[in-house]
Amino acid sequence: MSPLAPQTPPAPVALVTGANRGIGREVARQLAGLGHHVLLGSRDLRKGERAAAAIDPGGQRVRAVRLDVSDAASVTAMAERVTRETGRVDVVVNNAAILYDSWARARTADLSEVQQALDTNLFGAWRVTQALLPLLERSPHPRVVNVSSEAGSLASMSGGTPAYSVSKAALNALTRLLAGELRARRVLVHAVCPGWTDTDMGGGGRPVAEGAAGVVWAATLPDDGPTGGFFRDGEPVPW
Repeated sequence: MSPLAPQTPPAPVALVTGANRGIGREVARQLAGLGHHVLLGSRDLRKGERAAAAIDPGGQRVRAVRLDVSDAASVTAMAERVTRETGRVDVVVNNAAILYDSWARARTADLSEVQQALDTNLFGAWRVTQALLPLLERSPHPRVVNVSSEAGSLASMSGGTPAYSVSKAALNALTRLLAGELRARRVLVHAVCPGWTDTDMGGGGRPVAEGAAGVVWAATLPDDGPTGGFFRDGEPVPW
């Protein structure tokens, strides 16, 4: 009797939020190219489906899911669907972000705008991570990547973009807390600054693929890799 052939492990599953365009879409594309099954999160499902089809016309690797990270009910519905239909998540990339408020100053900021930024840029990532944590903890190689910005670095902060900067600084703090709490559960958690890239939010800058590569690097670190860091292009960024 011939020996049984070794079974191929299932492809890792990655959820990317805010992935119908820009860095999120490129992260989804790169992860799919590395063999992940990608759940492409988008507030507008039709836009998400178009983005997924552009990346993976055959629909074998990339699937759109409706997800508004600022809406707790939407996050819960997404997590229930993923649990029911996929049964696993190995990578969470919290990319969804809004409001690069270059026109604003902290001394006169519209606090309702600041609250909107926090609800997506901070609480959105928090909601999604909490909702998917039971699945992450079952994964053999769980990763959480929070797409941050050097605008949230206290070391270089000096004024301007108050809603965006405060929300990203808070996201960095959440990264540190989650990394410390989840270290014993083998979940690696990082914040990544993609740098100034040519997206709809930033405009100009380097190619989106270069910024996304640093996010993918953190999402695919080996099990003995670091946790709780703030990186750009694989190099530490001052907190």
